[in-house]
Amino acid sequence: MKQFFLATLLLACAFRVAGQTSSLSPCKVGKNASAFGFWTWAANSNIKVYTLGTDLTELELPYVLKPLQTWNAVSEVTGSGVKFEYIGSTSAPLYCDNCLTIMRGKVFDKAKRHATELRTFSAHADQIMSWAHIVIDPVLTNPAALTNAMAHELGHNFGLVDCYSCKSRSTVMIQFKTVNEPNDMEGPTACDIAQVKAAFRELAVRVRPSPTAKEIVEEGEEPEDDDTPVVIKKPIKR
Repeated sequence: MKQFFLATLLLACAFRVAGQTSSLSPCKVGKNASAFGFWTWAANSNIKVYTLGTDLTELELPYVLKPLQTWNAVSEVTGSGVKFEYIGSTSAPLYCDNCLTIMRGKVFDKAKRHATELRTFSAHADQIMSWAHIVIDPVLTNPAALTNAMAHELGHNFGLVDCYSCKSRSTVMIQFKTVNEPNDMEGPTACDIAQVKAAFRELAVRVRPSPTAKEIVEEGEEPEDDDTPVVIKKPIKR
C-alpha cells in the first residue's frame, strides 16, 4: 500500500497584537511582511470547506467563516485564483482533493503558545496541499478572536509563515497577545497580498518540495513548530 504523509503543522494563533491594515511601505520580511514558501493550495483551486459536526455553534459559525470571504475578495489581485466555498457540515474529517475541514480539537499548548493548528497533506510530497484540516482548540471561544485566528490560519493556506518580529497592523501572520483577545485582523493586509502574489509568481515557475523543519525556521517560522510526517491512509475521494 502506498504511503502518504501528513505534515502536522503547529501554526500559532500565538499571542501578540496584530492590526487590520498596513500603511507601511515597502513590505519587508521580518518587519511588516511574512516570508512565504510554506504549503499552499494549487493556483485557481476551488476549495470545498466543511465544518465538523456540531463542533461550532450557530453563534460561532459566521465568525469562523467570515475570513473565507475576505481572502476570496483578494483572490484575483494576489494572482492565486484560489476560492473557498463553504459546503456545510460533515460527520467526519475529510481527506478528499481540495477539501478543508474546520474542527475543534485539543491543540492548545501554553508553553508553545498556540491555540490553532493546520494539518495538511501533499500527494506529491511537495508544497501543494491535497487536503487540509484547521483545528481550533476549545479554549478559543471569543467570537471575534475566532475570526482573527481563522484569518491567520488561512494565511498559512497561501504559503505564508508566522512573522513573530513583524510590527502590529502589518500582517495577519503576527503573533497574538493572548488567547481570546481579538486583534481586529479579519483579512489580509496590503503586505499579505503582496507576499501571496510573490508566492504564486514563484509557484508558476517552480514547486518546492515539502518544507523541512530547518527550511521553516530559515523562512521565519519558530523552531518549536513540529512538522514531523505521520503515515496516514490514502485520502478518500469525494
